This record gives sequence, structure tokens and C-alpha cells, in this order.
Amino acid sequence: MGSQRLTQTQKLLQKLSPQQILIMKLLQIPTMELSSRIKEEIMQNPALEEGESHDYEDDINEESLNENDDVDTFEDNQSDDDHYDPLDDFDDYLKDDDEDDAAYKYSINNSSPDDKHYEAPISNEATFQDSLMEQLGFRKLDEKKRKIGAYIIGNLDDAGYLSRPIPGIADDLLFTQNIDATEDEISEVLSIIQDFDPAGVGATNLQECLLIQLRRLNEENPSKDYENAIEIIENHFDEFTKKHYDKIVSRSGIADDDFKHALDIILSLNPKPGGSMGSSSQNNNYIIPDFTVINNGGELELQLNSRNTPELHVSKDFLSMLKEYSAGKDSKEKREAVNFIKNKIDSANWFIDAVKQRQNTLYVTMQAIMEYQRDFFLTGDEGKLKPMILKDISEMVGLDVSTISRVANSKYVQTAYGTFQLKYFFSEGMVNDEGEEVSTREVKKIVRDSVENEDKANPLNDDELTAILKEKGYTIARRTVAKYREQLGIPVARLRKVL
Repeated sequence: MGSQRLTQTQKLLQKLSPQQILIMKLLQIPTMELSSRIKEEIMQNPALEEGESHDYEDDINEESLNENDDVDTFEDNQSDDDHYDPLDDFDDYLKDDDEDDAAYKYSINNSSPDDKHYEAPISNEATFQDSLMEQLGFRKLDEKKRKIGAYIIGNLDDAGYLSRPIPGIADDLLFTQNIDATEDEISEVLSIIQDFDPAGVGATNLQECLLIQLRRLNEENPSKDYENAIEIIENHFDEFTKKHYDKIVSRSGIADDDFKHALDIILSLNPKPGGSMGSSSQNNNYIIPDFTVINNGGELELQLNSRNTPELHVSKDFLSMLKEYSAGKDSKEKREAVNFIKNKIDSANWFIDAVKQRQNTLYVTMQAIMEYQRDFFLTGDEGKLKPMILKDISEMVGLDVSTISRVANSKYVQTAYGTFQLKYFFSEGMVNDEGEEVSTREVKKIVRDSVENEDKANPLNDDELTAILKEKGYTIARRTVAKYREQLGIPVARLRKVL
């Protein structure tokens, strides 16, 4: 039997205080959601109240808050430094959402930051699921098929597609609703839904969606063009998606002119029939800017949106109770009461401080971005955007790079030229042939403009885009140009070709 030994090891662990965790979470919350988070905290902590504070806190003896050393309270790590950053060295604690949002710009009407009565508009438009349920009600179906139809409609995505396989739906119906439905029964109900408006809804993929629309058009108004379009999508869909039009013409035997007519019909179809009506997610997708930058005669003014950040203070009743219980006769019940009250007060104070820290962090970060990209905020000219990385702003404001990243990935600023997500202003730099450092955004703009103005019948390939950039003083490798094109969401030349 082997001998057993005791060993001692030493590990260095990073442990976040409750305040640090709270500040990180608040920092990532958009302005639109902050009000809900504050209301949630108020409901959970009766010691926290909304409204203007009063001077009654000064009546509480400071010593009464600290007289019992055995009371569990939060650790105070607050520094007097305005640029204190409790998130330093915690880059990996929370993962930022690095998902690239193509829609960086939004046009919205924003009321004054001092407008306390602003409410985001809410659409009363019915969702496409509501419309489908109404159409389902017009069909003569038994109770079982009606329930199957309702379940299928509830599983359609915002584009109107059914991505859940029929065997999976059969299992779901059995286990969640105790409905024993065969795959044939489900397919029968699905075919009924696919006959609903808008045409194409209920399809399981793009090919089926287009075929549903084409067949309905052909039933309503039979023509050779519709038949050719059906032939292309039904039997040559792979070549169609890759724009191998020559192969389709040679294999299908469709004449060139007839092919062009059929292609025009296909391109007029709706690939996302669910998007033709309001969806639940679309109706509630609002952007409220966290900042507003105003150009006052060449002087930039920064405003932090505090619309959803009400005044917070500690409850007068809780402070009074603490004073009363602290002065009473010592007992187990008294210590438990004091412990409860103090923890609630400390929690309220920490939340108030965290909200203030959030606002301060947002302001100093945006102020640094505004100063760094001053020329853009004065003119709105994208070409005046300077190369800027997270580290540049981090060094300016004395905050950790991870903190700047959290702010940039979730906050918006309204300007006279549109509303932008903060990460829009960050880009790497490169040196042109004249030795000047320019933003890669300027290079991408040239690529985008070149593609927009190209001959669609003979689109520019990556070699030609590389040559255009070289003529403008940007000597860049072809693979780098291809990377920029992909980042812009621009397909290769072959897929951009239009007959």
C-alpha cells in the first residue's frame, strides 16, 4: 500500500468583489435597459429608493454604521481617483459580444436628454404569426389539426421559415402537448400553412420558399416565363445560387432571352416572406443613443443621455431604523436586525456608486473618442476618421482596454450625421505611398465605392480592386483586399454579376 503524503501548494487567484461584478454588468447595459435594471434593484432592495435625495442621511451617526465588527458588509474598494477602474486585469471575466453589426448607422428622432417623459414608440402592427393564426382560423380543421397548425406557426422564424424538422415537431407535440401526430399529419397541416399569405411562408428552405411563390404565380396566371423560372429553381438551384448562368442555359435548353425574363421573375420574389410583415423582434428593436454630440459653431458639446438614470438614494426609513436599533438594548434579535438593515443600506450605496461609476466611465470614454475623432464629428466626413484602437482611448482616460471594449461594443452616439455604434470609430491604420498614416476604413470606403460604381455585367475582381487602390496610393496585397471585401459583406465578382 502506497504511503500518503500531505503537500502544500500556493496559487494566485483573482477574485472579483461584488462591486466590481456589479459595475461590469451595469457598464454593458444599454441606456434603454438601464431603467429596467434600476427598477429591478429597487424591488429587490427596500433600502434603495428613487427620487431626489435629502439631507437626512447626515443625521445618521457615522459610527453607528461601523460599531459592530461582526456584521457582514461589502468590501469598500472605492478610490478617490476619478479614473479608478475596478475592471483592471479582468479581461476574461465577461465575454464581450464581438458580433459584427452591419447596420452601424441608424436614423432616429431623439428628444432632449432632459425629457423625463420620453417613451420609445411601440408598434401596434400585427406580427406575421398573428396573421397566420387568423388565416388558420378560417380553415375547416378538426381540433387536432388546429393545434398542430398553431404549433407549426409558433415555430416559424422571423423570415417565415420552419427550421424545425417534422420528426422533431412530432416529438415536441407528443411530449409537450400530449398530441400523438404522425409525420404525414404534420406535413398535411404544413402544406395548408404554405398556402397562406404571404406566399412562401412555412417553407423549410430558400429553394422551397421560391418554388411556393412561383407555383402560385403560375397557377394564377400560367405562362412560359413562370415555367422556366420553376425549372431553374427546381432543377438548377445550386448553379443559380452560384450565378453559373451559362451552365443553366446550356443544361436547361432555355433560350437566352427567355432565361433573362425568368431570372427577372425570380429576383422579384421575396426570400424572407415573414419579413414582409412586422415580426415580434423587429417591432421592439429600438436604438436609443447613450450620447449626443452637438457642433456649436466649431465647438463640440458632449451630452450623456441620463433619461433612464433616475436619482437614487438610501431610504430614510431604513436609516432611521438603523439609528433606532443601534441605540437599543443589545440582544441577539437586535444584532440580527442591525445586520439585515446595514447589509441592505450597504447594498443600496454600492448600487448607487456603481451607477455613478458607470456614468463617469461612459462620459470620459466618449469624450476621449470625440476629441480623438474631432474632425469627423465636425464634418461628418468618413475620410477624416483617424486610425484608432482600443489601446489609444485606454491610455487617454486611464482605464483598462477591456473596459473600453465593453463601452464600444454596446453604446451609441447621436450626431448631426446619423447615429453610430461606438465601435464604428475604431479601425486599424496603414501607411500610404506618401508616408501618411490613414485608417483602413478609408481603404474599405474606396473598395465599397468602386464596387457600387462597377459595371454589373462585368464586375471588378480582387486583382482589379487591388490595382484601383494602388492608383490611389494604397499598395496592398490582393489577399488583404479580399479580406476587406469580405468584411464589407461584398461577394466575389462572379456572384455580383448581373445579366
